[in-house]
Amino acid sequence: MKFLAIDYGLKRTGIALSDPGGCFAFPRSLILMRGKDAFFAELLALAEAEAVQAFVVGLPLRENGEESESTRRARNMAARLKRRTALPVYFMPENLSSHEAETRLREAGKSGKKMLERLDQAAAATILESFLAVPEERRILA
Repeated sequence: MKFLAIDYGLKRTGIALSDPGGCFAFPRSLILMRGKDAFFAELLALAEAEAVQAFVVGLPLRENGEESESTRRARNMAARLKRRTALPVYFMPENLSSHEAETRLREAGKSGKKMLERLDQAAAATILESFLAVPEERRILA
């Protein structure tokens, strides 16, 4: 099964894709927020072009596991996505995905503007890697 992961943000949203077998995660692109309709049009067009079979939305949690304003925004975006597609939408609880992505990018020699350009999609790949490691019966449907 091919998955598309979303690291949702108010200005930029990172996108990652899995391979068709759902084993590996790859940073794919960045969607700049230009309004909700444009965002969903771009997201769904990408999903169709890539023959995606399910979505994974990163659910940002505080370090203590509690929800935040960012969590609420991600939940709201997932609810709007579910109204626009028949594909399954999953949540992947995440914290520190951006920090882990930044560390990986620095280790790969990226810094400054180059790193910022790739950070959100790298964070989406981190979210997707975590999701793919979860047994199917423990995955959380939105």
